[in-house]
Amino acid sequence: MDIGDPIDFSGRAVIVTGGTKGIGAQIATAFLAAGAEVMVCGRGEPARPPSADGRHALFRAVDVRDPAAAASLVAAAADRFGRLDVLVNNAGGSPDADAATVSPRFVEKVVALNLLAPFYLSQAANLVMREQPEGGSVINIGSVSAHQPQPGTAAYTAAKAGLLALTRALALEWAPRVRVNHITVGPVRAPSAGSAEGGGSAREGVIPMRREAVPDDVARACLFLAGRLAPYVNGADLAVHGGGEVPARYLAGNPFSSS
Repeated sequence: MDIGDPIDFSGRAVIVTGGTKGIGAQIATAFLAAGAEVMVCGRGEPARPPSADGRHALFRAVDVRDPAAAASLVAAAADRFGRLDVLVNNAGGSPDADAATVSPRFVEKVVALNLLAPFYLSQAANLVMREQPEGGSVINIGSVSAHQPQPGTAAYTAAKAGLLALTRALALEWAPRVRVNHITVGPVRAPSAGSAEGGGSAREGVIPMRREAVPDDVARACLFLAGRLAPYVNGADLAVHGGGEVPARYLAGNPFSSS
């Protein structure tokens, strides 16, 4: 079996939404380091775009909640690079809000960013990818909230659960030319919280891997799903959450230690 270099993305083109900071910036950096051409988007241009080995991601200011703007992003990348191989729908998030009093406008914005925007972008990307002999890969960055809701996240949880279902639906419709997969991301430590070796958050005490994720953990998962090692992986939900959380009923009577 000859798989070549499984993380060589030379000659391939990638879009990472929300790719100017945090997880998105690390995903963009990883693809650049692997040889890809990368375009990132956000609401405002960053002081420093993601870069690796002297190469930089291109930036485009886009509100991905706007269907026309989403389509223009994909068109711009395809025009600039001559192709589109990978779309990472990373843009998302929401502040906590009380479901009893949250406004309709808030709910609409959260659903638009976390569910509708990935739908619009994926539609546009599919139009390009399905015409390429090699097809393409769509990766949706999801959340553990889709599986295990937390208080204050009702709208976000509903949107992320929808994103997981959307992933599976598109995977059915667009195979075999375009693969669509999902990453369930757990708590991710902010860059200012220290190293990945522990001590950054009380939440680490209930995560089997004894630490929160760092953006690089998610970036490596994206390289796998988009690369040569995963040509038959479609409609999958890849958990990048350190094993989830130890059940509260266990913690109540059995302190969970790292020993």
